[in-house]
Amino acid sequence: MKTSDAALMARRTWRTLEPLHAMIYFVPEAASAYEALGIRGSGGYFASRSAPMGAVSAEVVISTFFNFNPELVREAIPSSWDIATPEAIVAARLSAVDASMRRLLGDDAVASGEMARAALMARKVAEEASTKTEGRPLAAGLCGLDWPDEPHLVMWQAQAILREYRGDGHIALLVGLGLSGIEALVSHGATGDAPRQVLQSTRGWSSEQWGAAEDALRSRGWLSRDGGLVLTELGTEKRQELEDRTDELAAPPYKAIGEDGCQELRALVRPWSKTLAEVLFR
Repeated sequence: MKTSDAALMARRTWRTLEPLHAMIYFVPEAASAYEALGIRGSGGYFASRSAPMGAVSAEVVISTFFNFNPELVREAIPSSWDIATPEAIVAARLSAVDASMRRLLGDDAVASGEMARAALMARKVAEEASTKTEGRPLAAGLCGLDWPDEPHLVMWQAQAILREYRGDGHIALLVGLGLSGIEALVSHGATGDAPRQVLQSTRGWSSEQWGAAEDALRSRGWLSRDGGLVLTELGTEKRQELEDRTDELAAPPYKAIGEDGCQELRALVRPWSKTLAEVLFR
């Protein structure tokens, strides 16, 4: 399958903007904001990301997050809702976004005309995504929130919507392929995009569980039978098809600003994304 120009445009724009969203999972301001509410450790991640959907059950989070060990989720949900309301957690996360963006990018960038312009364009794309949220629960939760007043926070929320919109579509495709959460994670690790140790440990899977998922993928012909985390020709083909289809499903909202708008948005955001990537992801 040949990826369309629209899908490539969407992928490039998402990748350029993503550091502005993803930084919230790494900055110390986030942990501090959740700890101030009484939520510690991985509970902050699970509660803050699922809070826009409301006080949902552990099973809903297991389903929507897809590739985490259910026991890891159950350590945080639903007990987090007994500590703080979803509304308070959403507010805490946004305050952490504000503090971290000001620290890492500087007040001048946050208050710049470039930020205001980028936020306006990103919001336009996100609002288009909000009209097509069927089967996209994480994106739908974010779309139900009020928009912040300040451009840098609008920028962050818009990209958060677009990230979850893309991710929801990706999960739908994984389910269509008949992959479990851990099998999807193992196949991702086999691409070499991220170290196995990081994927396994951050999602809470044991070595035994990981090994069983590898065996399952070998039985399907996705992984080499010679041992190691190596995709076969079939596995490589399936992973590429998955990424291409993910791009296609994520593309429609970006038509709201078109190719020229996407190019302008990437140009505006690229310096900030580069700064965040150099500081947080090196």
